[in-house]
Amino acid sequence: MSARRVIDPDAFLETEAGRVWTPERNAEAWRRAFAALRDQLEARTVERLVVVCGLQGAGKSFWIARQEPEAGTTYFDAALPGARHRAPIIDCARSYGIPVSAVWIRTPLGRALERNRQRPADRCVPEASIRSVDRLFEPPTPGEGFATVRIVQA
Repeated sequence: MSARRVIDPDAFLETEAGRVWTPERNAEAWRRAFAALRDQLEARTVERLVVVCGLQGAGKSFWIARQEPEAGTTYFDAALPGARHRAPIIDCARSYGIPVSAVWIRTPLGRALERNRQRPADRCVPEASIRSVDRLFEPPTPGEGFATVRIVQA
């Protein structure tokens, strides 16, 4: 069994005092997440990339944690509401010849909002942000470049 590999931009917001979000820190977190993806791809340790998307509070990280670790599989864990948000990840992996699958954790807005309210304060996402992702969300499709698309009803 191998260790599960997850790239989550929010992980780069962590400090000793907890997660700290500012627009500048968020931009840096995404830069570091893409750097981590490129590092894994360049090291040729990725055989399959799984993009796990959905509302904040949908259960993406929970779903990933319940997957059996597979050698060569990396998960990219982020809301990624639109095709334009997912395209740079797909393009990066495909430039290395790595297939990309999508998993959409489909959760009703009310349930995502409730789960978010139950999080520790430093991990709560502003309700307006979750509602915005809900309004903007475009289900992933093979037409974006995904080898497979799976919908998980949360």
